Amino acid sequence: MGRVALVTGVSMDLGRKFARQLADDPGIDRVIGVDVLPPRADLGKAQFVRADIRNPVIAKVIAREKVDTVVHMSVIASPGPAGGRTSMKELNVIGTMQLLAACQGAQSLEHLVVKSSTSFYGASSKDPAMFTESMGPKRHASTGFTKDVYEVESYVRGFMRRRPDVSVTMIRAANHLGPSVTSVLSSYFRLAVIPTVLGFDARMQFLHESDLLEVLRRVSLDPVPGTFNVAGDGVLMLSQAIRRLGKPSVPVPGFAVGSLGSVLKRAGLSDFSSEQVNFLTYGRGVDTTRMREVLGFEPRYDTAATFADFATSLGSGLLSEARISAAESLVTQTLGVRRG
Repeated sequence: MGRVALVTGVSMDLGRKFARQLADDPGIDRVIGVDVLPPRADLGKAQFVRADIRNPVIAKVIAREKVDTVVHMSVIASPGPAGGRTSMKELNVIGTMQLLAACQGAQSLEHLVVKSSTSFYGASSKDPAMFTESMGPKRHASTGFTKDVYEVESYVRGFMRRRPDVSVTMIRAANHLGPSVTSVLSSYFRLAVIPTVLGFDARMQFLHESDLLEVLRRVSLDPVPGTFNVAGDGVLMLSQAIRRLGKPSVPVPGFAVGSLGSVLKRAGLSDFSSEQVNFLTYGRGVDTTRMREVLGFEPRYDTAATFADFATSLGSGLLSEARISAAESLVTQTLGVRRG
């Protein structure tokens, strides 16, 4: 009997690319991609099954196809066009609960891979220089993606206790970037004028999209149980990143930090939340010793090279005076309203 993998979240680019890549690997016989919506591009050799992981029907899919490996890619950082934060939380938390319930009853299951995020640690003034996998957030989030990730991981740990026979790998990935990546953070860096928080210079680690796909492929083929921070070597300060883009920035005073989210929303970043503003204030660093020594993985791109490759998608970086003026006006108008 050949190996059968099920990949969730294939309507999104990352999930689709991963399912297609995994299906091309000779170590896997069949790949089944599931999601509520069909993928926006070809899945290659992978088979698409329309299924909602929030519905118990996912258990029937796993049982019918005799799936031995589940790769959970449906923990999303922003709602996107399909719905608001309520639907996002339902997909992240309720969807994970239903998927794990299906996995618990699946006798064919041998391995579970969860694509998590370093957002698990949050971002605050109390953070250490580097988070190791044994650490938790220094300030617990009450809402948003950070809280979702924390809850998702807690449910996964519960599953591990109930099914000790299943090998479970959690990949806490840093913010991934690449020329074709569209995310809240990549949209932020695509702004004509980039707002920052006055008096702060956030530490940033990036993971290249190709490295993220590769580490997920490796742990799907050759299971290594445990939780792993995965990020490119080195750290970029936010100010360094902006300078490398050749773009102007507008520092926002601390008392107007709340306005920063409004500025970004009005600039078209409708999914930008207070937790993401916290990230742009404090940043985050994670220790990747276990990634190298236990997982045996070395990213091809370090943080600086990842950002440089992403920057190629922005062109020359030269901006028209009209775009700069319009963006600066948006920032000052929003702050002026709050000050008044």
